[in-house]
Amino acid sequence: MSHETVLSVKGITKLFASTRALVDVTLDFKAGEVRGLIGENGSGKSTLSNVISGQLHPDDGTMELHGKPYKPANNVDAKNHKICMIVQEMGTIDGMTVAANIFLGKEDIFQNKAGLLDTKRMNSEAARILKEIGVDYIKPEALVNKMPFEDRKIVEMARAMYLEPEILIVDETTTALSQKGRDILYDIMAKMKEQNKTVIFISHDLDEVMSKCDSISVMRDGSYVDTLQVKDCTPSQIRQLMVGREIGDEYYRADYNHEYSDEVVLECENINAGILKDISLQLHKGEILGLAGLTDCGIHELGKVLFGLITPATGSVHVHRDGHTAEIKKPITAIHNKVGYVSKNRDQEALMLLSSIQDNISLPSLDMLKKGFIIFPKSEKELALKGADQMQIKMRGIDQTVMYLSGGNKQKVVLAKWIGNGSEILILDCPTRGIDVGVKAAIYRLMEKLKAEGKSILMISEELPEVIGMSDRILVLKDGEIQKEFMRGPEVTESVIIEYMI
Repeated sequence: MSHETVLSVKGITKLFASTRALVDVTLDFKAGEVRGLIGENGSGKSTLSNVISGQLHPDDGTMELHGKPYKPANNVDAKNHKICMIVQEMGTIDGMTVAANIFLGKEDIFQNKAGLLDTKRMNSEAARILKEIGVDYIKPEALVNKMPFEDRKIVEMARAMYLEPEILIVDETTTALSQKGRDILYDIMAKMKEQNKTVIFISHDLDEVMSKCDSISVMRDGSYVDTLQVKDCTPSQIRQLMVGREIGDEYYRADYNHEYSDEVVLECENINAGILKDISLQLHKGEILGLAGLTDCGIHELGKVLFGLITPATGSVHVHRDGHTAEIKKPITAIHNKVGYVSKNRDQEALMLLSSIQDNISLPSLDMLKKGFIIFPKSEKELALKGADQMQIKMRGIDQTVMYLSGGNKQKVVLAKWIGNGSEILILDCPTRGIDVGVKAAIYRLMEKLKAEGKSILMISEELPEVIGMSDRILVLKDGEIQKEFMRGPEVTESVIIEYMI
């Protein structure tokens, strides 16, 4: 391995109105290494990646690639320089096949002498590339919009590897993947390192970063802080560099109490829906109930059933409030009975990305804000300002478009809209997915506060430390069935729970 400098960024600065996304960032990336790029949401790591990949142009500073000036006009130009990026959000195009997505913009290489597209040859080449990254179950002729989100991300990986990049940027992609998808990506990263190529790996999972990276560059508030060798640092050191203050190794609940009321506020009986088989459970007032399991075990579907987004084939869901009982068959019934739902797929299902922070926060509360048939703008603004302040959302103002917020601040908007609605029951599906340790700690403290106020939380998570660290009671699902119940206590460990998950 040569470990020579492949890419240098020098004094890169990027402004969005009055927000300084990048401030005089200078650092080098070397051949034959996997470099972690980490920082809190809004620290500038994704903005820097977008500058390197040609999606954004810096306001100041320069870049060098192999010692020569590098100033990509756009992401196509960056790809021509062998720099590719795989992002967290959707990057495939609906209505097109897998093969067409892999060779997007390169279709001319499959034209026959008559100028027609040779789809047979294109599909064959797509199958070869997919097999090369270890995938044989995705069919080149399949339409991507018929595929699950994870498989679409794998198609994006295949597209990137077809271009044979010398620098691959992985921007929080693993948050959208199960272990199967992650293993495919990890293999790609390892092969690139073996070939003396460079991987820039962005993730909020410190354990993942430290296990897969050779070195870690830390960013904070748009500035470059330091680069450390993984073998020479600890997670707590990294956290402190990220947030500028001490965050201990344990930031979950410190107690082992599992106290909550006997009063049942939400329950389901004999639910059968898709993979779910005869599921019954009860959520109590003042309880944090954790649902644990593998990605495809049914925990995410169960959350949607409880909120009325999925209608079960058999069984029922009931919410109990103020001495009254209502059956939840649609989300509107859940909302009217103060049940809120935070989706795992934040951008696709929880937010209106093209709308303002104010519109997103106030949406579930419009009926509550009505005076007669009128909603006064002042009331809507006051509600949004209160929610944004309570969640400490970093923003230019409540009129800012949600699309341009960092992942952590987007999640704060989602939580603010349900808290602003006065929700007494919260269904949280992967509430800390794709967000940094600082925002995670804030969400955990919020959960503790809500519990102390007598609110009830059903937390769905694939992260066992989170489930163990925050839940009063844990239900473990496998293949759509409840396998085991655990009460909070020091004897509940990851290894004990895993026995019932796999």
